[in-house]
Formats: sequence, structure tokens, C-alpha cells
Amino acid sequence: MKKLTLLAVMAVSVSLNVNAFDVERKYAQTCAACHAMGVAGAPKSFDVDAWQPRMAEGMDKMVESVANGMNAMPPRGLCMDCTTEQYEALIEYMAAPK
Repeated sequence: MKKLTLLAVMAVSVSLNVNAFDVERKYAQTCAACHAMGVAGAPKSFDVDAWQPRMAEGMDKMVESVANGMNAMPPRGLCMDCTTEQYEALIEYMAAPK
């Protein structure tokens, strides 16, 4: 019985890791194209001063801007499969100092 319980716990752990959101990878795939260099007015990644006024508007406003597009950023910001929670994680990642 202990072996079966351990096997079940390990299976759940592996499946959670497979489905875990890798914010750094998704950033590199979708956001970095513009935010790494601040292309077309995008706030540069990891530039706290550039992100501060935007973050002050609140996360709901930030996610809304991503979903609808803003200025040169297309709707959904090139991340067509991201959830709201994943957008929040990406925004927090880019707004933090590196």
C-alpha cells in the first residue's frame, strides 16, 4: 500500500511539473521580441522605472492592455495561449529588476 501511495504522489508531482508555467521560457518566446529592447515604445524588461507608472494602474488594467493590445502591441501580445494568470506572471516578471 505504501508503494502505491508513493507512486501516486510521484505521478501527481511529475504531471504538475509538466504543466507548470515556465515564465522565463514564455517571455523569451513571446515578450522579449519587443520588451527586451523597448521596441516601439514597449517598456523595457526589468526596467523598474519604465514599469512603475504602468504597474501603479493595477494588474487588471495591465492584463486588459495585453488582451486588447496597446499602441504597437497586438492583442494578446503574441501569446495566444496565455491565461490571465500567465499574463500576470509575465508582467510581474518583466516589471521586476533583474
